[in-house]
Amino acid sequence: MATPEEFFSGSPDGLALYRAVADIVGSLGPASVEVGKSQIAFRRLKGFAYVWRPGQYVKSDVPAVLSFGLPHELDSPRFKEIAHPAPRVWMHHLELRDVSELDAEVRSWLEAAYENAGNQRYSH
Repeated sequence: MATPEEFFSGSPDGLALYRAVADIVGSLGPASVEVGKSQIAFRRLKGFAYVWRPGQYVKSDVPAVLSFGLPHELDSPRFKEIAHPAPRVWMHHLELRDVSELDAEVRSWLEAAYENAGNQRYSH
């Protein structure tokens, strides 16, 4: 898959959510975008945010999930799941149903993930 439009083919809500996340990331500064089979990744020195379609893997009516990594765990009831795949990485998974959910709180989380991804101390 080469484009976000192809990735979210058949899911206009998912594409709208991806574009809203991309707008936030773009306002933070430069980042590359990589469209893969399972997710769209935003990267600096390392990946920091990912948008994906849960319906590809499990039965779900959620059009998109935003996942982002930080070197610490955040505490919020908004997260569907928080995984700890590496000693200094906590992956936070946020189900998205509407662009209104991409509020100032989510922007602050993405900003922290963006800043962390530009910090060589934590890069892989």
